[in-house]
Amino acid sequence: MTMDDLAIPQTPAARAALEVARAYCSPALLNHSVRAYLWAAAYASARDIAHDAELLYVAAMLHDLGLAEEFDNHTVPFEDAGGHVAWVFAAGAGWPPERRTRASEIIVRHMWDEVAVDRDPESHLLVFGTSLDISGHRAEVLPHTLHAEVLDRYPRRGLGAEFLAGFQDQAARKPDSAAAACGRAGIAERIAANPLDAYGA
Repeated sequence: MTMDDLAIPQTPAARAALEVARAYCSPALLNHSVRAYLWAAAYASARDIAHDAELLYVAAMLHDLGLAEEFDNHTVPFEDAGGHVAWVFAAGAGWPPERRTRASEIIVRHMWDEVAVDRDPESHLLVFGTSLDISGHRAEVLPHTLHAEVLDRYPRRGLGAEFLAGFQDQAARKPDSAAAACGRAGIAERIAANPLDAYGA
């Protein structure tokens, strides 16, 4: 499997979501968002998981906007804030209300420990993609050659340290959030041990 096997949606909404991510995400978070989609798409291909590629891609591009200063909400978890941003984005893209809600749900659920694939394949895939990229969880599922190719195209740019700082800030201000729970469960150690960092910055 190579990156050529992974189709990136080219719909107007997909292109606009990437544009929004470029405008508001740091270089590290932008590349993380793209890689999260690519890992998810690769896993879907390997496991033959039927899914809505446009919906998954838009959610992947927008899933960490709640960490951006412009969208950080001091009263709700960052994934909930990002879900609200996605709903508004999807409304502007002309999506019907049900599809707007789906985009929001996927972003909220990417912080769940697990989402059943038969219940919600897009959330299941984004959980896989984000978990692999942040902590290396289940990295062995995808070929090392694909890891190297994706990371060469979209380098990590110090993601681990930046992401951990963002999570620690979220946890301090929102102690009941999923970010805080991740901190208590040892996310710092898992980030530090991420095998993807072996491929370079």
